[in-house]
Formats: sequence, C-alpha cells, structure tokens
Amino acid sequence: MLTEKKIGAAFFLFFSLLIVTSLSGQDTTSDGLLREARKAAFDQNDYPTAKAYLYKALKISPDYADIKIFLGRIYSWSKEYDSARYYFNNVLKTKPDYEDASSALADLEYWNDDYPEALLVTEAAIKYHPGSENLWVRKAKILNTMRRYKEAQAAVEQALKLNRNNSEARSMANRIKESTSKNKIGITYDYVYFDKQFSDPWHLAGVDYTRTTGIGSVTGRINFANRFKENGVQYEIDAYPRISKTFYSYISAGYSDNVGVFPQWRGGFSLYANLPKSFEGELGLRYLKFSGDPTLIYTASLGKYYKSWLLSGRTYLTPSNFTKTVSASYSLSARYYYGSADDLIGATIGYGISPDDRLNAIQLDNTLRLISYKAGIVFKRKIAKFSVLTMDASWYNQEYRPQTKGNQYQISIGWLQRF
Repeated sequence: MLTEKKIGAAFFLFFSLLIVTSLSGQDTTSDGLLREARKAAFDQNDYPTAKAYLYKALKISPDYADIKIFLGRIYSWSKEYDSARYYFNNVLKTKPDYEDASSALADLEYWNDDYPEALLVTEAAIKYHPGSENLWVRKAKILNTMRRYKEAQAAVEQALKLNRNNSEARSMANRIKESTSKNKIGITYDYVYFDKQFSDPWHLAGVDYTRTTGIGSVTGRINFANRFKENGVQYEIDAYPRISKTFYSYISAGYSDNVGVFPQWRGGFSLYANLPKSFEGELGLRYLKFSGDPTLIYTASLGKYYKSWLLSGRTYLTPSNFTKTVSASYSLSARYYYGSADDLIGATIGYGISPDDRLNAIQLDNTLRLISYKAGIVFKRKIAKFSVLTMDASWYNQEYRPQTKGNQYQISIGWLQRF
C-alpha cells in the first residue's frame, strides 16, 4: 500500500530525472549558450534570460568576441548604452579590425544622434575593410542624415560599385540623389493621341524649378496644356519636408483658372516611412476641385528594393459620398536600375485613373464610373554628370461612355538639369 512518503519520494525522483534529462540535452558550450541567447532574445523577446546565457558563455570563453557583441546589442536594445559601449569597445581594443563590433558601435551612436562619433567609428572600420559594402552604406546613411549629401552620394556609389545588387544601397542612392544638388530645372512635353474619344490630340508642357533646403526640397512648376481645343495654365508647388531618420512627407498644391483644361484646385499630402529590409511605405490623401463639389481621394503605396529592382504597388480609394466617378484605382510598377540612381528602365500596369496623373486627372470630372486600363514603359538615362533624359510611353484603354471604349496613346520626353 502506497504511503504519503512513498508518493512524495516518487514525485521527487520523477522531477529529478526530468531536470537531469533536460540539462543533459542542453548544449552548455559557449556556442550552444550563444544560440540559446539568440532564441531567447529574438523568439521570446526575453532579454534578461538572453543575458544570463551570455554571462555563462563568457565564463567558458571570456575572449569570445561574438558573445560580447551580442551582449552589447542587447544592452543597446535595452537602452543601457554605457554597458553596450563597454562591450563593443572591449572587443575593438583587442581586435580593432573586427567589423561586426565596429558596425554595432556605429549603429549605437547613430541611433543616439551622435552622428560625428558614428562617422568616426565607420571610417576607422573602412580603413581595415575598404571592400565592405555594408560599411559604405552605413557611412552614406550617416552622411545623409548629417546633410553632407555629396559625400553621402560618393559613399553609396562606392557601395554600388562593390555590389550593384545591394538593395539597401540602391534604396539609399534614390533618397540621396534628390539632395545632392541645390538646384534643378526640368522641362517636359507630353503628346496624347485618341483613336475615338477626342478628335484632337492633347499637348501638355511643363517647366519646373527645385531648390534643396535644410528641411527638404521645394519645387515650383508651371504647366501649359492644350486639350478640348482650349489652352490653359496651371501653377503648382510641391515640397518633401523631412521629419526624422525614418519619416518624410509630401505636400502639394495647385491652381488654375482654366477649369476644364485643369482642375481649379488640387492638393495632396503623404507621409512616407523608410522601413526595414529596404521597404518604403506611404499613406496620404489627394484633393481635387473642378467646377462642382471637391473630391477627396485616399492613397497608399508599398515599395521594395530587391537587388537592382524597385517593385511597388499603389492604390487610390475614393469614398462614394464624394464622387461617383471612380471608386478605386490600382497600379503595379517595376524599375530596373542598370547604373546610377538616374539610369533605369521600368514598366507599369494599372486600373483606373490616378489623381496624380497630370495628363488624365481632368477626366475624373465626370459623373460616370469609367473603366480604364493602363500599361506603360519608362526609360531614364544620365547623359552627363548633372543632366538626365527621360522618355516614356503609355497606352490606355478607357470606357469614355457606358460600354464604349477607346484607346489613348501617350509619348513623353523630359530633361533635367542639376546645378
């Protein structure tokens, strides 16, 4: 007959065997403890347990650099910056050429807004590793934040020379290019032919001037158009204010007294976010006013840099209480960069009419729900150090009356001069 003492002894023996079995199955080497620390930190978000594993690992291997670096990163994530610096510097003291330690320390100083120190750490590491594309990207990111744009462009171009398919470098190059020159002048011309909808082609020409300021770029633009056998002029201003390392915005406004050739008023606002893993997201709205009630349109987009590609998708959504014209439009685009940030070929497919399309936004002034399909290609080429040529062609298939469709063909050419 089982007594209380025998039952207690049995439970004690069972749990003792369970604990022994568990411990015997655990890898207690320094490498094994490092793996356990990574699991605790990344899978369970349990930093105290991760640090406990790393302390045990350091007792076994006190000179193991990767353990110290990971411990320093955990201290960084926990906002214990002095402890993090201690471990990073401890590694660099004995191994000044250890790239991972330099990268970790540079990241720590960068996210704490000590950009000069982050730059010093990165430049010291590049002396040991001039072929490290990741260090060059870090340098470009730091210099861009410090608004030393020409140096940032040189650094990111070096990264792309080492690896043209580096997604982060490609993303950084596109962000930097708009800031490298203080001034830009652009000229564009568009020709649009309709096989059925309109008997006369459309002509649209524009000239713009962009000035890079301390908070971002500002562009003034004048558009001239001839459509519906009428001439019109539109005045626009666009700005891209920076908010932080991660966020920047887009603000736009336009006016024309030639309603019918252009909207009377147009405006826009978007918030952009530079996301991890070379993603970029956007949320915003657009405003259009023709002769009647105004229209509000909401937009969202997501882009991803993959090697030498930029892949993106966008939608515009119009609530039905604002307009009966278009409820939604969608587009997908792909761009391949074969050289610098100004050298690319691309393609776009889409459904619906975009309020950002200066050529066709006028057709949103319609009480009918029109169906429109689009396909287009674009070619961009840097002709000289500060000159860029752009050409694109598009095809639209549009329902301009109920169950009546026509084709629209567009050819555009543009020239950009930086100085």
